[in-house]
Amino acid sequence: MPAPDPDRLPRPAELVRRHGLAARKALGQHFLYDEAILRRIARAAAPFAGLRVVEIGPGPGGLTRALLLEGAEAVVAVERDARMVAALRELEAAAGGRLRVTAADARRLDPAALAGDRPVLLVGNLPFHIATELLLGWLHRLDAVARMVLMFQKEVAARLVAPPGTAARGRLSVLAQRLCTVERLFDLPPGAFRPPPKVAASVVRLVPRGDRPPPPHLAALERLTRAAFGRRRKTLRRSLAGLGVPSARLLAAAGIDPGRRAEELDLDEWDRLVAALRTAASPS
Repeated sequence: MPAPDPDRLPRPAELVRRHGLAARKALGQHFLYDEAILRRIARAAAPFAGLRVVEIGPGPGGLTRALLLEGAEAVVAVERDARMVAALRELEAAAGGRLRVTAADARRLDPAALAGDRPVLLVGNLPFHIATELLLGWLHRLDAVARMVLMFQKEVAARLVAPPGTAARGRLSVLAQRLCTVERLFDLPPGAFRPPPKVAASVVRLVPRGDRPPPPHLAALERLTRAAFGRRRKTLRRSLAGLGVPSARLLAAAGIDPGRRAEELDLDEWDRLVAALRTAASPS
């Protein structure tokens, strides 16, 4: 199916003007109008063959339009703001059946429910104030997800890719990297948005790993990282106290020095800790 004619698809600035739209701070809205930037993000999400693109928070449809122009054939745009939904209906009508606009709050929506018989490609210029919450939820629903290309606050993107032993390493780093390969693609300055946010943004690609752990392993990893990074200035001997297993015994079983700190551990060491915790918690 050929890409649609750009002249038939309304541009976001046109929709904003026609519908009298303004960004709402409470919804974390910052619009992107620059077509070169939008097409670059869409190209980073490609290829689209065989996938259903689920776009979160399309606003006035700048990225939606770019995805369609780059060849996406099945796009579901999930938008909670009724004003934006009304404007997006114009884009939906001009998209020749490639676009479906869904009025919903992404925090209460399972992307897999929109997939039909296709794997999901999650894309979005995420509201910064709920981006981490959204991602943590999606990390539990990766079976139907082919990949994610998402925009985060630059500092959050830095945490997502932070290697062991760095100050930015945290719970989000460990969970995302254990479940996905994570790549920070490029940054966008505040001036690229209208209105400009106070911080820069980064586009990040996450591809689910083939060796993702089963749910019980993931639950144990979440429990461990919550405890360890909740007291990150403490050594693991102290930060892991209170798990119901003596921390010294747990760390010895995993072969980890109890004087180390959470940000120093690599993924293999976290896996060993998970195995030790599950063994200790299993009935004898």
